[in-house]
Amino acid sequence: MCNPEEAALLRLEETFSATLARIDSLVLQPLLLATPEPSDPWGRECLRLLQQLHRSSQKLWEVTEESLHSLQERLSHPDSIGLETLLLLRGADHVLQVHMEYIESYTSCVVVQAFQKIAKRRRREDVLCSPAHRLLQDSQDIPVTVSPLRAQRVLLFDDTLVLLQGHHVHTFDLKLVWVDPGQDGCTFQVLTPEEEFSFCAKDPQGRVVWQWKVTQAVSQALRGKKDFSVLGAGPEPPELPACRCVQYTFRMEGRLCQATYEGEWCRGRPHGKGILKWPDGRNHVGNFCHGLEHGFGIRLVPQAAEDKFECYKCHWWEGNMCGYGVCEYSTDEVYKGYFQEGLRHGFGVLESALQAPQPYKYTGHWERGQRSGYGIGEDGDRGERYIGMWQADQRHGLGVVVTQAGVCYQGSFQADKIVGPGVLLSEDDSLYEGTFTRDLNLVGKGKVTFPNGFTLEGSFSNGAGRGLQIQGVLDTAALPPDPSSIRKRQLGLGAFPVESRWQGVYGPFRDFVRASCPGDLQEALLGFHTQSSRELRKSQEYLCCQRTHPKDSKSSIEDILEELLRHRDPKALQPYLRKALSNSLHPLGKLLRTLMLTFQATYTGVGANKHLQDLAQEEVKQHAQELWAAYKGLLQVALQRKGQALEEEEDAETRALWVHGLVLPLILPSFYPELFTLYLLLHEKEDSLYSQGITNLSLFPDTKLLEFLDVQKHLWPLKDLTLTTNQRHSLVRDKCFLSATECLQKIVTTVDPREKLEVLERTYGEIEATVSRVLGREHKLPMDDLLPLLIYVVSRARIQHLGAEIHLIRDMMDPMSTGGLYDFLLTALESCYEHIQKEDMRLYRLPSRWGSRDRW
Repeated sequence: MCNPEEAALLRLEETFSATLARIDSLVLQPLLLATPEPSDPWGRECLRLLQQLHRSSQKLWEVTEESLHSLQERLSHPDSIGLETLLLLRGADHVLQVHMEYIESYTSCVVVQAFQKIAKRRRREDVLCSPAHRLLQDSQDIPVTVSPLRAQRVLLFDDTLVLLQGHHVHTFDLKLVWVDPGQDGCTFQVLTPEEEFSFCAKDPQGRVVWQWKVTQAVSQALRGKKDFSVLGAGPEPPELPACRCVQYTFRMEGRLCQATYEGEWCRGRPHGKGILKWPDGRNHVGNFCHGLEHGFGIRLVPQAAEDKFECYKCHWWEGNMCGYGVCEYSTDEVYKGYFQEGLRHGFGVLESALQAPQPYKYTGHWERGQRSGYGIGEDGDRGERYIGMWQADQRHGLGVVVTQAGVCYQGSFQADKIVGPGVLLSEDDSLYEGTFTRDLNLVGKGKVTFPNGFTLEGSFSNGAGRGLQIQGVLDTAALPPDPSSIRKRQLGLGAFPVESRWQGVYGPFRDFVRASCPGDLQEALLGFHTQSSRELRKSQEYLCCQRTHPKDSKSSIEDILEELLRHRDPKALQPYLRKALSNSLHPLGKLLRTLMLTFQATYTGVGANKHLQDLAQEEVKQHAQELWAAYKGLLQVALQRKGQALEEEEDAETRALWVHGLVLPLILPSFYPELFTLYLLLHEKEDSLYSQGITNLSLFPDTKLLEFLDVQKHLWPLKDLTLTTNQRHSLVRDKCFLSATECLQKIVTTVDPREKLEVLERTYGEIEATVSRVLGREHKLPMDDLLPLLIYVVSRARIQHLGAEIHLIRDMMDPMSTGGLYDFLLTALESCYEHIQKEDMRLYRLPSRWGSRDRW
């Protein structure tokens, strides 16, 4: 009798056999009969697998029938047929092999059918399916729509987001994908470098799945890991960093098309430091903000025709050059100055190479890329300098032309041409008033005033090869003009108001102060210093800039304002300002250096002309006022940041006291070489006469000179000597009033007008002290006694260019000193200077009875 297990096995075998028979008759045989002979390899492979499945199915059915028959025999004759007769036991290996063949064939067919189905559904995405790309989510599993792209399908891989739209496949690197929650429960936003999308699911649950998986995938891509967890089974993905550092090549049309950016990103836009490279060789290294060049950056632009580069080391604002910059062009020109919207605008200096065929330099104001406003143009080829107004890149308005020959012209220009009457001053002080040609040739009606006072008035013409032709009247009756009136022939005064000449320099500093001195704009508004190369070459070295600026400009300006507050006391203010003005990193020091640059561009070289002296000295005074105003502006910002009460605006008298008493002496050394040269040129003739007088007076022994100058003998400092006359002459040679003489010689050791006046005051004190010792009592010298003694001291001090020194002191001294002791002493020194120039001083001959021994 059979046990129940054998009966149950019999029923299973019967069912399995019947199932195999139905599959064969209903599925496999119809498929084989209906499938034509395929022509493609893929179809032939599918047919082969189907035939193999049919054969393995038939073989398995046969084995199952044989096993079923052995079970039936065992159940019919349980006593005579043992278990060992069952096929499952006696042929177990064969049965297992047949089953394995069937399962293998069936699995192969199922896999092929599955791939066929996927191929029909996916079309192009089979390219992305590879071991390197793991599919994380499909919009056909959890529907989601994407706008505005309207993609039919969305595939999220472990490193790429794919949007299928018709025949187009849009791929996005997950490292450059940002996820933002949407406005409602079914929507969230995806940001990429060039596009923004809105993902909308059918329900909040779908939105949660997609947003979680995209966020998780982006996080894993950024970390370089692929340990993906199931939604809800693991920890929440960390919040995605807004700022990243990735490389990306732009594809869409626009200014960045095909450009590659490598650097910092924030929310889909280049933001921070980075490098931008275009296929045509352009490179930009610097700071970016919301996708645009913003902050300091270096742009390298190749010039294919010349195999050179143009290099722009500038500050940028929203994609355009804006603020201070240094630009080196392929023409070997260099521009240092300000930009606005990518064009030269504000103050700037454009200079050609020294070896250029027509060297030139322009220092002045620009408007929208053109020279416009007040500026200095130097034409090296013509050997002349233009000082005046410009418009649309041409000389236009009032202007002064100075030539290498010492000729000066002042008049009006229109479209780069001289128009109307003007004034011409020659090196020998001849004055012409009339009309000119571009080359400053006299033409038309005019009047010439010669140095001797003669005048020539009439019509002038200058024909080729004929020289200057004149038809007019020569007046020889006039007296020679007063030398002081000739010195007053100064150009530019009134034509260019001093307060408006260099607004392009003052303006950025005022903007900096009005903006409360932001550290990040310090360089853009106040400029920076960098070594520039004259020779542009194809080199990546231009993608770096060694600027002499502090690493943290924000903290630097904070330190500057803090130090400024600590030195508000009048005693501490002077050393503080001296230190600040000498520091090229301090805002005041930067401003002073730019003003020095403009001063040198105007008054050195060709511009060193005596007829520009007044123009220069009033400019220096204006710079002192502007620097004091700049200091006060910084002080107000410092007080405001500390929440302290702001200082009240000072009156004009107080301001003048600070400017002339404090600032002017501090900045004068910066302008002194150029300024004093102009004074030397203006007073050259008087100083020449003075020098002759000094040379002649130096031949006198002390006693003879004192006698010649009518110094009263009781004031002579010789009473303590008991030597013979000859011995006395030898001993006291250049020894009388020695302390006063040595004191006066120190007047040339300083450039500060006040210190020069203090030297003069000490000299006066030494003279009085010497006289008081001689008289044995304190004695105040009246002017009649002081003047000859002072002439004696001046003659023995032998100060060169005393006239230039006196006039510079007079022009630069504090107006508050007018009418005081300093004014009196300076007037006395000036009187001595004029006396020494007189003919009797210069031509005095020593008596023939004086022997050589008596002279010395």
